Amino acid sequence: MAMALRKIGRDGISIWRRAFSSSAGLESSSSKDVTPVNLFTAINQALHIALDTDPRSYVFGEDVSFGGVFRCTTGLAERFGRKRVFNTPLCEQGIAGFAIGLAAMGNRAIAEIQFADYIFPAFDQLVNEAAKFRYRSGNEFNCGGLTIRTPYGAVGHGGHYHSQSPEAFFCHVPGLKVVIPRSPYQAKGLLLASIRDPNPVVFFEPKWLYRLAVEEVPDADYMLPLSQAEVIREGKDITLVGWGAQLSILEQACEDAEKEGISCELIDLRTLIPWDKETVEASVSKTGRLLVSHEAPVTGGFGAEISASIIERCFLRLEAPVARVCGLDTPFPLVYEPFYMPTKNKILDAIKSTVNY
Repeated sequence: MAMALRKIGRDGISIWRRAFSSSAGLESSSSKDVTPVNLFTAINQALHIALDTDPRSYVFGEDVSFGGVFRCTTGLAERFGRKRVFNTPLCEQGIAGFAIGLAAMGNRAIAEIQFADYIFPAFDQLVNEAAKFRYRSGNEFNCGGLTIRTPYGAVGHGGHYHSQSPEAFFCHVPGLKVVIPRSPYQAKGLLLASIRDPNPVVFFEPKWLYRLAVEEVPDADYMLPLSQAEVIREGKDITLVGWGAQLSILEQACEDAEKEGISCELIDLRTLIPWDKETVEASVSKTGRLLVSHEAPVTGGFGAEISASIIERCFLRLEAPVARVCGLDTPFPLVYEPFYMPTKNKILDAIKSTVNY
């Protein structure tokens, strides 16, 4: 996989070996024991902890009982039994419907959709049932124990049915939370927080990083706050905002821009809905410029919502139009993936154009 990724021009893959960690520290852990692990292992650790600490927790989906196609559920069925970790039929609508019912009965339903590209048969269940369950009953009942895990994004050879980034579809739905981690440390803490949050959460996992992203992760139980963005690089000339796998590409662009005398502030949104407008607003008020980047197509992407909100909040402080460096408005290509992707060079060009506006 690493070789395939290098061939498509994703520069600096080894960046993930240097611990792209949070600066905020642990939220709920007293242990200092840490182990270098990759992202799918961090997900696996979070699922082990969720099942171990709450007997009402269940993990299910297509092929999860033997570990799943990305091995995120390895060992769970053997340890916790096949009544709590089990396979489902190949029916995403059924997976989501069952998960909603299970959560509505007071359980923690952790459902896996094998690829985010195949979440659309479950769209009606998530949008018209899960998101509205609490509201339509006047808070008499809810399915807040629901978490949908699904891998999203480019992987170098996935083509149009295994590479999409559909997060913006769910950001349009009041009643759902949308969370996307950038690294193993973030993935474990944010997933545990999502599972324990009293609202249904769609948790997108960047599959490009499942094995490539490696950093030290605490062995103990900990959570990271939802709806709280993180400034992972401070700067004064322009603010860059992204999430998930795109953070590593943005970081590379920041480093190249610094060589040309441009100081970039980099923010990981982490939670897309509800998103942390205040952190982004404070940064843009300081730098006067904003660039948003994501893999999803530019039209209707969540970057447009960020752009509109910041223009409303920071109009008199902006020194240039908000820039968006995103995927193209085409179906996700296979051999033309390098042209589709929002690469480091595209971002660097947009940084210089915005700063020199």
